[in-house]
Amino acid sequence: MTKSLILCDCLGSQKLDRDTIESGTDVRCSRIHSALCTAQAEVAAKAMTNGDAIIACHQEHARFLEIAEEIGVEAPGFIDLRDRAGWSDEGALAGPKQAALVAEALLPVPKIRALDIQSEGLCLILGEADIAMAAADRLAEPLSVTVLLADLPESLPFHRKFDVIAGQLASASGALGGFSVKIDLLRQIEPGGRGGFSMGSPRNGAESSCDIILDFRRAAPLFGAHEKREGYLRADPGNPSAVAEALLLASQMVGTFEKPLYVRLEESLCAHSRAEKIGCTKCLDACPTGAITSAGEHVTIDSLVCAGCGQCSALCPSGAVTSENPPPASLFQRIDTLASTYRAAGGKNPRLLVHTSAHGTEMIALAARFGRGIPADSIPLAIDAVSSFGHAEILASIGAGFLEVDILLSPTTERGTIDAEILLAEVLGGAGRIRVLDMQDPDELSDSLFDSQPTESAVDPILPVGSRRQVTRLVAKALHPENQGILPLPDGAPYGTVEVNTETCTLCLACASLCPAGALGDNPDMPQLRFQEDACLQCGLCVKVCPESAIALKPQFNLSDSVFAQQVVNEEEPFECIECGKPFGVKSMIERISSQLAGKHSMFGDANATRLMQMCDDCRIRAQYHSENNPFAAGTRPKTRTTDDYLSNRKDR
Repeated sequence: MTKSLILCDCLGSQKLDRDTIESGTDVRCSRIHSALCTAQAEVAAKAMTNGDAIIACHQEHARFLEIAEEIGVEAPGFIDLRDRAGWSDEGALAGPKQAALVAEALLPVPKIRALDIQSEGLCLILGEADIAMAAADRLAEPLSVTVLLADLPESLPFHRKFDVIAGQLASASGALGGFSVKIDLLRQIEPGGRGGFSMGSPRNGAESSCDIILDFRRAAPLFGAHEKREGYLRADPGNPSAVAEALLLASQMVGTFEKPLYVRLEESLCAHSRAEKIGCTKCLDACPTGAITSAGEHVTIDSLVCAGCGQCSALCPSGAVTSENPPPASLFQRIDTLASTYRAAGGKNPRLLVHTSAHGTEMIALAARFGRGIPADSIPLAIDAVSSFGHAEILASIGAGFLEVDILLSPTTERGTIDAEILLAEVLGGAGRIRVLDMQDPDELSDSLFDSQPTESAVDPILPVGSRRQVTRLVAKALHPENQGILPLPDGAPYGTVEVNTETCTLCLACASLCPAGALGDNPDMPQLRFQEDACLQCGLCVKVCPESAIALKPQFNLSDSVFAQQVVNEEEPFECIECGKPFGVKSMIERISSQLAGKHSMFGDANATRLMQMCDDCRIRAQYHSENNPFAAGTRPKTRTTDDYLSNRKDR
């Protein structure tokens, strides 16, 4: 069904290029209205009855939803053209940009997986007695509250509106609806007897659970990146407004909540560990909330703790961890749609502005309403977390035809991963095309975008299709059309080769048997170690498992197609069986072992034992079977005892 875009210039404050939008997209555009949310509301209602309407206004979406409900039709779609394209010093030139934004809005939105979290309102409050018990008194109605005090007050409350315990919080884990706590020196109220309540004897190792934790202590937070931990509310006890806000939020955390599953894990692709040797730890090192932990040969992700920062997805070399919001394929499609539609509508040399859905959208809206807005060639792309926008996504943007990629950080964005990914993207061909905008002033954002004058020209556009590694290779080759050589990469890069010391390598093939990506392999017909560079993740497992320390990693990006072929990195002459002549093993290794053990070890004191080492498996078994001390000989088989034998024994007694 062809969509119908209902246009409104918001009391004539913006210019909408109806013809350019229609020519660049598969939509029908209405005439341009001026007061669609007020005086012309009946026009919007009539358009919605057809079921294919998209309202080109996001500010008043609540009003249009009310209209849809009143007339009993499905809710329309919405797109914000005003703040992102119309309200700008270059709004009159923004036709191609408006077409690109409309085309992106028409793309199907992937369904995000989610799980239900149940919170029954079990709340643990930490802090000094005065503020903790005051907070408990206010929350006792909507929640089931327990106050944990490090020091007992002079008197305990006589009522039983909430529980009071004393002790030391030893540890805490989990998130909203599933916190687990361990308490040492736990003392509980003994409610019987006359006079004030008293506390029982302390005991260590107490365990309990709760749905919400309110932390009013002045000590360090219980969790890393605590602001990202759902259900954990921390406030400065000396700030009344912060305490009041925490109490309000806590009172609303009762019921069933939908928790998005921000990332997907394919355990079979994970290069974390093999044979109890640790390889890749990039996601473990980067996760700010501690949601990722080791689980043997792969990592595991606690979906309740994961806050969706996306760093693990940007850093994962194998694709075992991928973002779900949005998935890489969907994000590549959005990038390509924005660039291709902009060009098709007559635009030239677009720039991509990557920003968060919350903070970045607000910054752009404020810049548009009270300032210069953003330029006509700067196309915004909203994602939940810019930390997930790694080197592959940056290069995909450049390959799709964007002249420059601007990444607008939010106050909670972790810089480490972004800086490393930008450095990698620059080395692979994006140098001079990537900027990080770390600012909180909307006017400063506008000035930075308007003042930027990229000197590089756009590359011939390519279609970013495939995995993140495949897209990276595709764009890197497009950015270096004449270069078929090698680009040195910084340490820790997920691309590269291995250097094998052939003098010390014994071709034991431990590296090949444990390589998680199959980059290292053997030849079943002769002693060979083979390597395919395109598959190498630089996880380091081969370095860890090599008993001779004969392997070293070398980060690099080989632009030639030789990376897809297996290269022999070490080979030796096979040893021929002294009995049948069949080749087996490595000649140098068998000769070295024979010389070191023959006549020098108790098990190889005679010539026959030494000869066994120089035979293939079949000949060795035959020689042992026919030897004087046959290890396979079992002696005479004992006679089977029957019932008659047992009865005969009884008669003899």
